[in-house]
Amino acid sequence: MTENENNPTEPAKRELKVDALRDEIREPVKTFAEKLTAALGDNLQSITIIGSSLTKDFSPGQSDINTVLVLGRQTLDSLKSIAGMAKSMSKKKLTAPLLMTSTYIERSRDVFGIEFLDFQLTHQTILGSDPFTSLTFAKADVRLQCERELKATLIRLRQGYIASAGNRKLVRDILISAVSGLVPLLRAMLWLKDIDRPQRAEPVFTKAGSEFSIKTEFLIAARKWRYEKIRPQENEITAAFESIYKTVEQLALIVDKLEV
Repeated sequence: MTENENNPTEPAKRELKVDALRDEIREPVKTFAEKLTAALGDNLQSITIIGSSLTKDFSPGQSDINTVLVLGRQTLDSLKSIAGMAKSMSKKKLTAPLLMTSTYIERSRDVFGIEFLDFQLTHQTILGSDPFTSLTFAKADVRLQCERELKATLIRLRQGYIASAGNRKLVRDILISAVSGLVPLLRAMLWLKDIDRPQRAEPVFTKAGSEFSIKTEFLIAARKWRYEKIRPQENEITAAFESIYKTVEQLALIVDKLEV
């Protein structure tokens, strides 16, 4: 298993820049980064923190810490080295990092526009060069990905509901997952219309609700279920499913007709 980096790059600087990170994640990230640099050596070109751990949405002890590692080449040895850290990572709420090369990022802008736009909006590179700030994207590619992901979400909602056999907890979890996935999608749809994108989830729902005339009450409620350990009643679950499904259906139609 080998993915070589075709473009020559300068070796990553070894200085860790963690001072700007919030207190709750600084030490776990620093320890993880030191282990990575020791294990991967010069093959490790950069470490970037992404996601909610950099925003006010972060909930200590509940929110995960997400990272992207840019490597000079993808090798099985690199995977084995990082896999050996899995248990200690999990204890500190560090998810398995996304591994990429510079070439992979450059050649994937057309298929992962939603994800890269989100990384670009909220990230902190603590080792090496920033891999995301200078990226550009074609609106036609992002629009197509938004449509595909929204229609796939509708399929997952239908199949998930059937598979749940009406189990309230399972339907709740399906809705939480769907709503989490909608946050970057809605940010991408705002980007398509040249509208500023909030970093936090609830303001994203609010702005998208205003811009696309969608109901956001249950989007906001379902997100709170995850972090506040709320156990909604059956009638609330039913109302939430109907509302969220209709919202996703509406968004899919909007983005299908969106001219970019």
